[in-house]
Amino acid sequence: MLMFPMVQVDAFTTQPFKGNPAAVCVMDQWLGAALMQAIAMENNLSETAFCVAEEGGFGLRWFTPSAEVDLCGHATLATAHVLFAHHGISGNELVFNSRSGPLTVTRSEAGMRMDFPAVSSAPMATPAALIEGLGVTPQEVALGTDCLAVLDSAAAVRAVRPDFVALAAVPGRGVIVTAADTGPERRLVSRCFYPKLGVPEDPVTGSAHCQLLPFWGQRLGHRDWSAHQASARGGDLQAVWVGDRVHLTGQAVTVMEGQWRLPDWVIR
Repeated sequence: MLMFPMVQVDAFTTQPFKGNPAAVCVMDQWLGAALMQAIAMENNLSETAFCVAEEGGFGLRWFTPSAEVDLCGHATLATAHVLFAHHGISGNELVFNSRSGPLTVTRSEAGMRMDFPAVSSAPMATPAALIEGLGVTPQEVALGTDCLAVLDSAAAVRAVRPDFVALAAVPGRGVIVTAADTGPERRLVSRCFYPKLGVPEDPVTGSAHCQLLPFWGQRLGHRDWSAHQASARGGDLQAVWVGDRVHLTGQAVTVMEGQWRLPDWVIR
């Protein structure tokens, strides 16, 4: 019998039932990829993170209910929270080795700051599937890791009623809809849809801001933003574009602790 703990964390929030939930499994050693995928499917959260101590830091992998992904912000934040709050990690810095290279998380009174790679975008013609999927024609469309669609206001972003079947046909990992408030708060508003990964609408998507910050920074000349993801749960983060990196700062809260119990025949 294999037994190991799992902690469920709401990330990019200080309140239970807000932000983005992630399951975190801190392991003594890696499980097989198929078994980790099965666990993520069983959890049925937007992400399940698996973490193993390695020389010089921790290995970190992320799984949606249907696929392993290259980068996940909220589950990285959740994993850092679990290591600091539940595993007694001393110091204020963690280094995660991932499919996106080394990722550093530093904690302070403001929260936990993640150092992620920035993602560039290139203009593209508006796909018909994007208009069908959003029910509105974007002002501008750009393609990076995700297809990014600019709308004219935060209200328009909130008003989108997505057709996930149509959005699954749009190029890119998923679809980000966004608008920018250039007032004193310099606030970015977004929503993110990932039907290809089994996550129709992701509540708060850290990795999407790796693309949002350079995109808006180049257009409006600002590098630091307050960001709000306007999903039903909602979530907030502070974000700074620093050359080829993006710094994302947020908080997290534990909502559940449990234990997996897997018979030996499942592991073989």
